[in-house]
Amino acid sequence: MTLKLSHIEDIAVAVEERERWHRRVSVRVPAVAVEAARREIARDLAGRLKLPGFRKGRVPADLVEKRYGEALRRETLDKVIGEAYREALRRESLRPISEGRIEAVDYEPERDLTFAVSFDVAPEIQVGRLGGFRVGRPVLSVDETQVERVVQRLREEQGVWRPAEDGRPQLEDLVSVEMAPVDADGAAGETRTYELVLGAGDALPDVEAGILTLEPRNSGEFTVRFPDDFPDEGRRGKEQRLRITLLSRKVREIPELDDEFARSLGEFTGVDDLRGRIARDLEHEARDREEAAVRAQLVDLLLEANAFEVPESMVERYLDRVLGSPEGVPEQRIQEARAALRADAERQVKRALLIDRIAETQALLTSDEEVEARIQQIAQRAGRSASEVRAQLQRAQRIEAIGREITEDKVFELLKAQSEIVDERPRET
Repeated sequence: MTLKLSHIEDIAVAVEERERWHRRVSVRVPAVAVEAARREIARDLAGRLKLPGFRKGRVPADLVEKRYGEALRRETLDKVIGEAYREALRRESLRPISEGRIEAVDYEPERDLTFAVSFDVAPEIQVGRLGGFRVGRPVLSVDETQVERVVQRLREEQGVWRPAEDGRPQLEDLVSVEMAPVDADGAAGETRTYELVLGAGDALPDVEAGILTLEPRNSGEFTVRFPDDFPDEGRRGKEQRLRITLLSRKVREIPELDDEFARSLGEFTGVDDLRGRIARDLEHEARDREEAAVRAQLVDLLLEANAFEVPESMVERYLDRVLGSPEGVPEQRIQEARAALRADAERQVKRALLIDRIAETQALLTSDEEVEARIQQIAQRAGRSASEVRAQLQRAQRIEAIGREITEDKVFELLKAQSEIVDERPRET
């Protein structure tokens, strides 16, 4: 039910500014408003109740009070506090960025209700300097070696594993092995089966070295040392005896690089067309990396010239989004990950707030028409209808992200125009 308090104009609100962006709002709600809300809630409940001896909607109010008094009290407080809190925020023009923490609730029948809510507000950012910086743009070149590297990777991805009956395995072979720990008396423990590609980092170096000495269907015992950075801290630097059996090995057959192979990958006329498309994609990626490097430098310079701090709650929410709630991960590991990412999380929050503030003060916020024009561009490049692309973006909740991308583009165009962007000497990517 939607509740609108009567006598809401009589609510008393006091705002206490605590450290930086922390606010504590104290609210007093007149007893008459609370009692009116309680009666309204009781009437609504009576209209929905079905009790023996009474028609639906005809349960007396005093019976409702007698049977459901405590529940009525809780619901009344919840709804009155929620409505009064919203009114307090509106009246004081406050915009919380963290969930309000309700505290110090004090209420007795026929007395005023008082409570307080603590929350964080967005920091006030004063951007005094937007330009006058000297920023280096790394000039990234694309050569034939990079193109051929991509071509080779595509060939490997299309490769087919073929069984090899004889011979010791080589690096890049796919092997199936059994491994079991061996104790001091030579007794083997639990045997486990693994499939791994040699040389791909799927196994410890000592394990791979042992496998490389075996013929298919043969076994051997090897001493394996766990590296100092092994995930299981209790095994770091320790040695273990393992019995390894090579069950089978497979070699990857790489397809020939010809026009037929190129056409199998997509709408390519042949190898030359494939190489040309790869080169253009690499050029596009290089320009994107150049632009990202310029933007990162500009953000660093702007944050240094217009220093501000951010609420801890914003950093915590960013970390929540990045890390999520992984199941089965020890709490200590999660906290270690949060600590490792905290500095970058704070920078990313500052970056977003800074761009928003510049966009707001420089009238660079994105319009609906600009978003629609971007959707039309995406549809044209993809050879699809704008309505189809728009529907897909809406389902993926990407419309807002497109608007933000447009805003960022406009902000950085402004920033680059007010600073000196200098090409650095080319270097290999």
